[in-house]
Amino acid sequence: MTVSASGFRRAKRLASGRVLVTCAVLGTLALGLSACGHKKQRPQLDLAASKVTTIGVNAYLWRASLETLSFMPLLQTDSNGGVIVTDWYANPKNPGERVKVTVSILDQDLRADALRVAASRQVSQNGQWVDAPVQAATVQKLEDVILTRARDLRRQTIKG
Repeated sequence: MTVSASGFRRAKRLASGRVLVTCAVLGTLALGLSACGHKKQRPQLDLAASKVTTIGVNAYLWRASLETLSFMPLLQTDSNGGVIVTDWYANPKNPGERVKVTVSILDQDLRADALRVAASRQVSQNGQWVDAPVQAATVQKLEDVILTRARDLRRQTIKG
């Protein structure tokens, strides 16, 4: 099989046309991809972190716990370990009953499972303090109050 000079020139033009089209397509793709790679600096919204640890535990949970228990006398506070222990508190409206609360903050994140509340209750019988059961709803309500206050504190930080 022999190829004439005119056929050879025609094949050469087709090949160079294909190369030109291929280069044009690759160039367009490269430009498009390079445009994606350039990131403009977008203004960042400065949100209050859920993990604030100027102390050993989450600062929102710590502060909310202290505020929630502020009506009770504090026996022990350890911000590094995240423990707050109150002394016995008797409500003046019900002096025959007293309560003691321990709050443990278990994590540096503002999460519901980072908070544990334990309560002890005693009632007066014949002048003696006797242990009495604490309703689970009481502990749950106290946890909810602390978590709600911690979230409010975080929201206030976001608003500035």
